Formats: sequence, structure tokens, C-alpha cells
Amino acid sequence: SAFNRLKTAYSNLQHRLNSSTNLTEDDDQWLEKVEEHRKAFEEAMDDDFNTANAISVLFDLAKHANYYLQKDHTADHVITAFIEMFDRIVSVLGFSLGEQELLDQEIEDLIEKRNEARRNRDFALSDQIRDQLKSMNIILEDTAQGTRWKRGE
Repeated sequence: SAFNRLKTAYSNLQHRLNSSTNLTEDDDQWLEKVEEHRKAFEEAMDDDFNTANAISVLFDLAKHANYYLQKDHTADHVITAFIEMFDRIVSVLGFSLGEQELLDQEIEDLIEKRNEARRNRDFALSDQIRDQLKSMNIILEDTAQGTRWKRGE
């Protein structure tokens, strides 16, 4: 999917970050590309929060990041500039390219499995599911009306 292409570009930048050199000869051109994307994104936001344009800027940024990563030699500060621009854009748009968060439905499904285990008095499985959810920063609260959950801070 298109979203997966963004995540892959972002992930590739992060993996390449610590195996790069300090300086390469065309760093300034690449940093200028990142700056062009910053300006284009800000213009999209200034244009009555034009998310369609903002998202196209994000995909264009991913395309240029991929071109950059195809080079034999990359520089950490250029990769960092790409990553920071990705982070800035996606945070304004309200999503993340890092590890994908659990979808609410997946959480609900796990809670239902846990409740079923509790009804069947399979407390080992129930505790295992609770611990799994806890490790994913999901906080459960068992009430008389059923299990409520929320994401931890």
C-alpha cells in the first residue's frame, strides 16, 4: 500500500543512519531538497490546511529519500534531516511511521479472547493476554459492566 511505501522509506533511513559517513560531496543539494519539502509542506498547511498537498509532499519526500539512499555514500546529517522532516510532517498530520500502533479492533479482539478465557476459568491464558496487552502499553480495567481499556502514556 502507499502507506507501507512511506513506512519503508522511513525505516530504510533509520537503518542507514549509523552506517553513513560524516560528509559527502553533494550534501548541500540534498539538504536543499529537504528544505524545499519543508517549504512546500508549510505552504500546504497555510493553504487552509490542505492535507492533500501535504500528503503529496510527504510522498515526494519519500521518493527523494529513496534516491538518496541509493547512493554509495550517505551522510548521517542528511539522513537525520530527512527523518526529522518525515517526523515533522506526520506529527502534524496526526499519524506515525514508526512501529505501527495497534488498531483498536485488534485490542478489542484480544480483550474478547481474554474475557472468554476468564469465563472458561483459564486464568493462565487470561493473565498471559493481560500481560501481552500491558507490554503494548494497553491498560485494562475490569468493571461490572465489562472490561474497559486505554492506551498508557
